[in-house]
Amino acid sequence: MDQSVAIQETLEKEENCITAVQCDILFDKITESRLLGLVESAKEHAIFIYTHRRMAITADDVSLEDIIPVSLDFAIVEVSSPEELAVVGADTRVRVSYRDEELELRLPFGSNSRLFLSEVNRAWSEVCKSPIQKPKFEWINKYTNAIRGHGVVKQTIAPLGIRNIKLNQHLETEKSLDKKGDLERENGSNSGTQKSRVYSSVESRGIPNRDDRDDLVRSSSHTPSNKAQILTMPQFGLRDNLIRCELLKNEELYTYLENYSFFLGTYNVNGQTPKESLRPWLSCTLDPPDIYCVGFQELDLSKEAFFFNDTPKELEWMQAVSEALHPDAKYALVKLVRLVGIMLIFYVKKEHAEFISDVEAETVGTGIMGRMGNKGAVAIRFRFHHSDICVVNSHLAAHIEEYERRNQDYKDICSRLQFRQLDPTQPPFTIMKHNVVLWIGDLNYRISDLDVDDVKELISKKDFETLHSFDQLKRQIDKEAVFDGFVEGEIHFQPTYKYDTGSDMWDTSEKCRVPAWCDRILWKGKNIKQKHYQSHMALKTSDHKPVSSVLVIGIKRINGETYKKTFEEIVRNIDKMENECIPSVTLSKREFDFKDVKFMQHQAETLSLFNDGQVPCQFEFIQKPNESTYCKPWLTANPPKGFIAQGGSVDIELEVFVNCSTAPELNLGKQQIEEILVLHLERGKDYFISVTGNYLPSCYGTSIHLLCQLREPIQDMPQETLRELAEMSGDENAENSEKPLDIPKELWMMVDHLFRNAVKQEDIFQQPGLRSELAEIMDCLDTGIPDSLPGSNHSVAEALLLFLDALPEPVVPYCFYQQCLESCSSASQCERVSETTCSQSPLMCSEMSSTIKVNLSVLFYIMLNYFLQVISMLPQCHQNVFNYLAAFLRELLKNSASNRLDVNILGKQRMYFAQVSFICQFIISCCLVLL
Repeated sequence: MDQSVAIQETLEKEENCITAVQCDILFDKITESRLLGLVESAKEHAIFIYTHRRMAITADDVSLEDIIPVSLDFAIVEVSSPEELAVVGADTRVRVSYRDEELELRLPFGSNSRLFLSEVNRAWSEVCKSPIQKPKFEWINKYTNAIRGHGVVKQTIAPLGIRNIKLNQHLETEKSLDKKGDLERENGSNSGTQKSRVYSSVESRGIPNRDDRDDLVRSSSHTPSNKAQILTMPQFGLRDNLIRCELLKNEELYTYLENYSFFLGTYNVNGQTPKESLRPWLSCTLDPPDIYCVGFQELDLSKEAFFFNDTPKELEWMQAVSEALHPDAKYALVKLVRLVGIMLIFYVKKEHAEFISDVEAETVGTGIMGRMGNKGAVAIRFRFHHSDICVVNSHLAAHIEEYERRNQDYKDICSRLQFRQLDPTQPPFTIMKHNVVLWIGDLNYRISDLDVDDVKELISKKDFETLHSFDQLKRQIDKEAVFDGFVEGEIHFQPTYKYDTGSDMWDTSEKCRVPAWCDRILWKGKNIKQKHYQSHMALKTSDHKPVSSVLVIGIKRINGETYKKTFEEIVRNIDKMENECIPSVTLSKREFDFKDVKFMQHQAETLSLFNDGQVPCQFEFIQKPNESTYCKPWLTANPPKGFIAQGGSVDIELEVFVNCSTAPELNLGKQQIEEILVLHLERGKDYFISVTGNYLPSCYGTSIHLLCQLREPIQDMPQETLRELAEMSGDENAENSEKPLDIPKELWMMVDHLFRNAVKQEDIFQQPGLRSELAEIMDCLDTGIPDSLPGSNHSVAEALLLFLDALPEPVVPYCFYQQCLESCSSASQCERVSETTCSQSPLMCSEMSSTIKVNLSVLFYIMLNYFLQVISMLPQCHQNVFNYLAAFLRELLKNSASNRLDVNILGKQRMYFAQVSFICQFIISCCLVLL
């Protein structure tokens, strides 16, 4: 997840968060999590350090703690130990220093850390190039005033350590690191600290048998596969791209297949701790597998795990897995990745460790608003010899009737889960851009059209073939709705869900769930054979049974001799080319018109480029003069740059997508769907591509004040009228012939629908809606057709959250933030305001005293008085919306016995209801008590 969005929301318009990374700060023996953001303003850079309550989604989740300017007094030093340097996948430890102060950080292995370090190195290099022009950093002052205490950067924490090498100096040492097994390289434009290693978090997390893992196999020189990999690095230009392209085209000439066994396991542990050995599951094969990919779901169901994304059960289950691996082989832990309760662990036989490279891990949440991590997926990609492999562990939406939502979760995971390439300017890898894709997890597809007794009867007869014909996943695959091109082995075991915990008895609870094959393993790719596919009834910890599969996969390996001959032949042919030839391409079309563009609804058209010249060419969309990017924020070209062989072609997707940040100006007609793209050919000419379209205004991204002026649907109003009404909102003396609405009618429609139909709905505001229904709801609000909202209650609830999230000015406007913050800085100030409030309104003071003082502390009472005064100062329409939402939240809590909501769960969504800082979230809590 890109957490730079949360940081950007804390910044002024003049500042830009280039990249962000979550890391650990090492205070002697104490480790604390922080969020780092590299912020740019007027070509000056600084590292902003934030505390955070959980995975940062909005500005409400972070608090600025310290700022480190990237100046001549700045340095960043790697202090990883030799053991860490030689191990693939280990975290990177660095020390950041500024003048006489230092801070030690541990950055997680992966592309986010590489990108962050490379951008810091680039910013630092720019400063060092011009030592005379010292940055002033005047723009930082407005942020430092808000920092409390002395920050986290402190005096020297520890000795400089074994490796005192700055990032730019580190680039010069890569040749020596190569002797220690470095399988992956990058130049200074990417990451000076990138090393391809086997991640020995078994050691770093304190798991026993460290000595067994100290002798990981290391490469002492480049293998042929490494030579091929070098050609994929971004520092190589047109000639090297051509060599790479030709090598890929002739891959069959120098590669051969060798079989390796992959053990895949999935287990929904229902929030339990390990209570029994996992060996019946993980060591069920006669021969030890070459690779283990073990997935868990519902690792921890506590609110703490959801809020803070931290749980002790991660270590407990990792230890249980480590102890249960096949005893006839030694394994190295390559990577672990977790999103709330979804965890994936990747082990490899230590003799294969040197052939693992390009290890990356990513996560994507598909819960409410598409952000929450209670449902979603984690994935690891890696290169094994010469094959690219991606392993996905997912937990999809629950409930028997929600198969369409599971289909949507699958599609969201495929589209949103992306791995950055070494060259950050290149488009990321998607799941399907791998030779082999292995998909495991609790997919939650159920058995339909049979009652529980019929299902159990078929199970007792072991008639799994008949039962499988009623399986939702099989039916959806047959319809090509999901998992297109994937294969699942034949199922010869009974359903793995749902059992009474600690037994083999089917669910005897009041709900009496229908047994189902929720836990599945599928694959996609060539040269794959399944040796077994089974459940493991011996394990009784959870209400699910674990499932395993062993796949024998043909992995591509390189024949060094034939590779060398092929390489030399390609180079000779390239040398014959005439360098004087000018590249040229033919464009399929130069004008693109997007009809009826709508808020949050993706549109795309394809631009095809054909290389009709005599030489290969490289293309790139370039920015126009005085513009920072090659296109406006609502438009993207994918890929934005690339290589086309002679006679070859490439398809570029021109994608239009209007989101919360771009909608406000489009709604008012201040911006139009109009853009000119400049397509540049290296050593060739430029081509100009016109992109136009018409945008349909939406209540999403429109201000509360303007919506209160509209009695008709927004799409029935001319944009000129919308602009005039918006301008009137800034003029308090402007006359309006018609009395405005108390609250926006669109807000009323959604809240009223939920009040009448969903206050007792189970899991309301916790389960996401359907994408298709969200589109229908937004159309209804914008056009007034039909009269009532379509879709399920869950879709209406998500539409409401999205509406609040898209407001250009929050319910509690930005200008009131400082007053809310100041109210917490001084209890005496709260007391003075409280006295003023009571003197102005004795009745209010008396009533509140009788209501609150009995139940709340005096300080709470003082703060509440002040907060209510702040609310009374809001513009009338904002005040009405605030009170209306608070009353609605109160009704939800009144029915908590049915909808299973409480203040903590609503707290997850409160950021959308109030769109304010934690102080104003506290106001809502107060209102929930009062109302």
